[in-house]
Amino acid sequence: MNRDPQKLVMTLEQAREWREKLRARGRKLAVTNGCFDILHRGHAQYLYESRGLADALLILMNSDRAVQALKGPSRPVVPEEHRAYMLAALESVDAVVIFDSPRCDRELLAVSPDIYVKGGDYTLDSLDPSEHAALDHCGAQIVFKPFVDGFSTSNLIAKIKQ
Repeated sequence: MNRDPQKLVMTLEQAREWREKLRARGRKLAVTNGCFDILHRGHAQYLYESRGLADALLILMNSDRAVQALKGPSRPVVPEEHRAYMLAALESVDAVVIFDSPRCDRELLAVSPDIYVKGGDYTLDSLDPSEHAALDHCGAQIVFKPFVDGFSTSNLIAKIKQ
């Protein structure tokens, strides 16, 4: 299957409409979110495993402005349009939405996932309260996936700087 990754990068409204079509066909949606600044094996494995939890996987990806607010002035390394394209090119990813705030509660409410996946550095207690409330409102199952040891964007950047 060869698909155009650019067509999988959607606005929130397009993703909401796509989600409604999935729901009408009885398909389950998993959602995850993050910066995905420099893609590495840890990301790929996490997304592959996340996709295995549902019929489709949507990534809510932080915009450049949101990444800078979360990670500091030297980030992101890769601009948002390129990060979104790279994510969409992965076979395990069905759609990507770029959002422009540090938190994605509005986007979660709009797409109402069946399953929400987060990295293993999070717990129910450490999830952002507004995102947690949105997930509760949607009735989403929350799943935590462990990190792949030895892979992180921050470590990769530090290694490149050496």
